[in-house]
Amino acid sequence: MGVIKYIILLSLIFMLNSCSQKMEYKLLQSKRVITQERVLADSYIEYKILPKDRLSINILKYPNISPIGQDNRGVLVNSSGDIYLPLINRVRVKGLTQSEVARVLEKKYSRYLKDPTLYLEVINKRCYILGEVKKPGVIKMENGRLTILEAIAYAGDLTDNAIRDNIIVVSHNRNNHVTIRKIDLTNFDTLYSSNMIIKPNDIIYVQPNGWKEYKVNANNLITPFANISAILSPFITVNYLLR
Repeated sequence: MGVIKYIILLSLIFMLNSCSQKMEYKLLQSKRVITQERVLADSYIEYKILPKDRLSINILKYPNISPIGQDNRGVLVNSSGDIYLPLINRVRVKGLTQSEVARVLEKKYSRYLKDPTLYLEVINKRCYILGEVKKPGVIKMENGRLTILEAIAYAGDLTDNAIRDNIIVVSHNRNNHVTIRKIDLTNFDTLYSSNMIIKPNDIIYVQPNGWKEYKVNANNLITPFANISAILSPFITVNYLLR
């Protein structure tokens, strides 16, 4: 029976240790208090093009020479931030807005074409949603931006375990620094339209509530007991048969 007592003691130590650790299934944990911002200062700054973006480029008076890219999926911005176009060859577009790139291309094409008015759009804008939603993953942003409610709708709504008054949004500001803000969907008086805007490449994280934490902790506690039961079962059976 000494071996059995030793196994039980180790299991109890394991359970106590696991209870003392932070919940690793919960993301973006911080001791810093994240407050709700009344206004997101740079929410209306125009999107700047990044490597791996795909651009739809339409030269209005010259549709036959408008670049369409491979497989009609737009012109790919390479890892260096450049695109390659007919007539004008390489153009650096990384860090420029859509309107800025359009003006650069119009100037370059004007050497070869008369009045090359150009329409340009990034066609693979996306944001990401994680956590307590029914369909986490990538959300395509066809209109360039959407609200937090639209993003949740695309993700199939919140789960029953979602915290609704502390949804985390991770963004990059104009200096490419990471910013974090929270959104409370339970209080209409604290909802501001500028703060609800989700921009391309934002990450939305819906945190789990206390009930989810309880279920995870309960499962962590039950699992060692199940393992102990499986280990002790042969000893108990043999002991019973020898009586």
